Amino acid sequence: MTRATVTTHFCASWTRGNIKVKMRDASLEKIIALQKKIPHIRNLCILAHVDHGKTTLADSLVASNGIISSRLAGKLRYLDSREDEQIRGITMKSSAISLHYTTGGNEYLINLIDSPGHVDFSSEVSTAIRLCDGAIVVVDAVEGVCPQTQVVLRQAWLENIRPVLVINKMDRLIVELKLTSQEAFTHLQKILEQVNAVTGSLFTSKVLEERAEKDAEAQIGCTENSSTDQVYDWSAGLEETDDSDLYFNPDRGNVVFASAIDGWGFRIHQFAEMYSQKMGIRFSVLLKTLWGDFYLNAKAQKIMKGAQSKGKKPLFVQLVLDNIWNMYDAVVTRRDKEKVEKMVTSLGLKVMSRDLRHSDPKVLLSAICSQWLPVAQAVLSMVCEKLPCPAEISAERVEKLMSVGARRFDSLPEQTQELKKAFLDCSAGETAPVIVFVSKMFAVDSKALPQNKQRPLTQEEISQRRELARQRHAERQAANQSAESPRSADAGGTPTQAGPASGAVTGKNLTHSTEALSVKVAVEEENKEHFVAFARVYSGVIRKGQKVFVLGPKYNPSLALRALPEGCSVADVLPSIPHMSCCTVDRLYLLMGRELEELDEVPSGNVLGIGGMEEFILKSATISTSPACPPFTPLNFEATPIVRVAVEPKHPSDMPKLVRGMRLLNQADPCAEVLIQETGEHVLVTAGEVHLQRCLDDLRERFAKIEISASEPIIPFRETVIRPPKMDMVNEDLGKQQKVAVIHQLKEEQMKNHEGIQVDSTGLVTLTTSNKMATIGVRAIPLPEEVTRFLEDNVELIRTMEQFSLFAWEDMTLDINQKILENIQDFKVKLESNLQGHKWRGAVEHIWAFGPRRCGPNILLNNIEGYRRPSIWQCLERAKETERAEIRDFDNSIVSGFQLATLSGPMCEEPLMGVCFSVETWDMKISTPLAQQDSFDEDSQPAEPNNDDQSQCSDIHETNSNRSRSRAEATGSSVDCYGPFSGQLIAAMKDACRYAFQARPQRLMAAMYTCEIMATAEVLGRMYAVLSKREGRVLQEEMKEGTDMFIIKAVLPVAESFGFADEIRKRTSGLASPQLVFSHWEVIGSDPFWVPTTEEEYLHFGEKADSANQALKYRNAVRRRKGLYVEEKIVEHAEKQRTLGKNK
Repeated sequence: MTRATVTTHFCASWTRGNIKVKMRDASLEKIIALQKKIPHIRNLCILAHVDHGKTTLADSLVASNGIISSRLAGKLRYLDSREDEQIRGITMKSSAISLHYTTGGNEYLINLIDSPGHVDFSSEVSTAIRLCDGAIVVVDAVEGVCPQTQVVLRQAWLENIRPVLVINKMDRLIVELKLTSQEAFTHLQKILEQVNAVTGSLFTSKVLEERAEKDAEAQIGCTENSSTDQVYDWSAGLEETDDSDLYFNPDRGNVVFASAIDGWGFRIHQFAEMYSQKMGIRFSVLLKTLWGDFYLNAKAQKIMKGAQSKGKKPLFVQLVLDNIWNMYDAVVTRRDKEKVEKMVTSLGLKVMSRDLRHSDPKVLLSAICSQWLPVAQAVLSMVCEKLPCPAEISAERVEKLMSVGARRFDSLPEQTQELKKAFLDCSAGETAPVIVFVSKMFAVDSKALPQNKQRPLTQEEISQRRELARQRHAERQAANQSAESPRSADAGGTPTQAGPASGAVTGKNLTHSTEALSVKVAVEEENKEHFVAFARVYSGVIRKGQKVFVLGPKYNPSLALRALPEGCSVADVLPSIPHMSCCTVDRLYLLMGRELEELDEVPSGNVLGIGGMEEFILKSATISTSPACPPFTPLNFEATPIVRVAVEPKHPSDMPKLVRGMRLLNQADPCAEVLIQETGEHVLVTAGEVHLQRCLDDLRERFAKIEISASEPIIPFRETVIRPPKMDMVNEDLGKQQKVAVIHQLKEEQMKNHEGIQVDSTGLVTLTTSNKMATIGVRAIPLPEEVTRFLEDNVELIRTMEQFSLFAWEDMTLDINQKILENIQDFKVKLESNLQGHKWRGAVEHIWAFGPRRCGPNILLNNIEGYRRPSIWQCLERAKETERAEIRDFDNSIVSGFQLATLSGPMCEEPLMGVCFSVETWDMKISTPLAQQDSFDEDSQPAEPNNDDQSQCSDIHETNSNRSRSRAEATGSSVDCYGPFSGQLIAAMKDACRYAFQARPQRLMAAMYTCEIMATAEVLGRMYAVLSKREGRVLQEEMKEGTDMFIIKAVLPVAESFGFADEIRKRTSGLASPQLVFSHWEVIGSDPFWVPTTEEEYLHFGEKADSANQALKYRNAVRRRKGLYVEEKIVEHAEKQRTLGKNK
């Protein structure tokens, strides 16, 4: 970049008035022209760990287009448009900007999206990656590959987008670590190996999965042709697969070494080209040898191999790094003016005299390096060469995008499969169907919209406004004179003259009030939040005023094509289809960072903003002109929303504003969730502490605009049972007598609570209904830990099986493709393999239901003698001719009771996890007419099959209460004083499950974060102190090669995580910062009901045993929050207390 262009950019960004408008219009016209050249479009996002320099790099790229000054690049952080982003110094929202770049005589349009690096905002990364074809992965040259670097590489891999690498902050190797150029080369090689190792592991897992699928198919073929001899191929398939394009290698041109803050960056191509002219060595030879174990033999004038073994300086160090190190040494370290002038002259650069005289050496360094090795040129030329254009989208990625859930591409309707060609062609023709994917909705102030922005006035408009102002002033003076003249004329005041004057005053007041009202309406309109859809066009041309279909994430094209007439279009009057709506495109915007520019049309392959979609799209959707278009695959969110707070307005009259504000927040944030609990609380669910703070700030300042108060974070827990422990609290063996005594003591307490309950020594609970007509026997068994985890991972499959069962209940069939059936079969086989042992023999075949919400990690087993009901695996058995099993009356009541019991446990009304309830007896003495009547009502109130997954898994409490109400009306006098029999059975089953649960040793399960911390050796002790204080547990500690940094992996309870990041930063003086990601649920070891029972425990803990019990503390906190009874002593031995005021 020459001095002239730098000056031009600096001046252009600060010019006001018509010059800036002309410049913007010129660049806007150029961008609109480039949008039609699909081969010259690049859609890319910048991905990295937090604080690795994404936004600083983006600033350098934005400055190359003259949008900001090159001097402000890295300081302005142009794409961080929010105030809290600027204060915290981290990106929280992904934002896009369109740039143009010329290389090799071709002009390119680069749609750049800057994404956050903080783990709390990884959902924003997912929304950005979906719209891109490539990614710039930024890695800090000192810290290397960090946890979030691995996450973003995996996200890019899952979305099938091609990455390129920028190793940033190279200046830290010189200034902070003070490495020599030779040491820096070794360090850079290791970083490159680390990044390639992550890519290699992703590639290997993919190949092995494909190999496993092939093996499974081959095994099926082998069983069919078992007579022939089979030779097993032991190779994993990795040898045949070409993976050379996947890895980062400087000689392939997909790696840039940079220091974005100092404005320089390079690829080895630039140095190879320069030295090939100087040294007379072929460019291709230099390119292959510049990175690697090669050195220059000065005598023979040859490039030789084996620099390391011969102790020679590698070519990359000698020809590249030494020059940069010398530059830093002369400018920053020694400040040698003569040497600097020589370097500037030899490089043929022009540096302004004020830069040479500047007291800060970094200013001079930036001025030299940004001309010598401009980072924008290196990065943008790499992007244009190495990243694909929209038309190069792979068929594999298209099929993946179109296959929602477990549906295979082959199972989609033919018309839908034909759309694959439109994706691959990326055509902007008139006949091409419009296909647009909206990845998120983002809020924009009314003032920021182009139609509301003030534009410079012309001379005619200025003169017109001047005339209007003069006229108004003259009218106002005339009105004042006419109002004063009657008062001065009438000294005494005649009543006849008062009429017109008061009328004038009234008219004046009315005018003022009307003006005030119009101003108020204008202010409200100005403050109103508008939503813009962040989208990309995959096919066709989207135009302003065009009618389109908006397809929700659960839209089913096969159902729609059956219901709609053939050849229908958006303009026709169509029947209503679930999850499909028609709308008109209101406005189209070009996204320019902090600004929006209005467009009339956008062709395929471009990223854009769409206005006026807030009524039709909640978070993400697919827009198309074809009803055959499937909804895109849901986004992969790495962070799970886990942190909950209850929100309420400070003034109760502001409740409607809060409700509206939370609805807007839910729409504006892809990861936040808004719930209204049964208690009436408005709950906000977020991904972490920083995310929570940002959501609350948005609610106060943007969406609700009221004072709000947020509760302490609501910590989620789970309740479970475990096997009876073999050791007591002082690690002594528990004798058999002692254990039995404790169990009997527990049973006696429970017997006092409920008269119709019996508990035997094996933990079987038998309970009779209120009218003594039915008896249920239930036993609670703890599930193995791996089974609980396995059930959690396969929620979608369990939902599908439940949906099939509901359809079968109605004698209807649900089409399930072969792939899902194979997955269900695998699920069944793995479940059988995990449930080993004599007590689990045949358990999988006897599964009655899963819960809570029919898809949770708890199991209901049918171990009733002589009752063989339809299996939950009937979707697998439909191919076989099996005799139809009979369902007993009130079967559904038993399941409903189980669902209610697992939804809220007895300890603190939290959901159960990892518990199996085995129903062993179910006897009914009910009279035949009542049974027939009740069963008739149950059959006449079927559960309607609904394709909405959430409604399938929703709490069935309301459904059952509605059924029992209608049954009570139908039966009339046949219902006894205890209410409908089915309701009694539900209540009895729920209570039996709760008592069976209490008959076992109970434990709480806490949500756990995985915590990854990078810290130096001197702060390790302080960091461990903070972890142990907060119940954390260190899993692994390893040192990063070539640095003094340690990586510590630990687990930390979510309940103890609030304020953890701030405390660690304070205690370590900012030298350690943690990354917290929700990992799993873990059983808390201590028993919340523990009391000392043995002599050793009495000696150790004392009679009161009032030492801290973590599980009891959590349990009491949850019960207190929910308004449940908490058993605790507030005052003990009150007669011994005295006031401090007494002097006795």
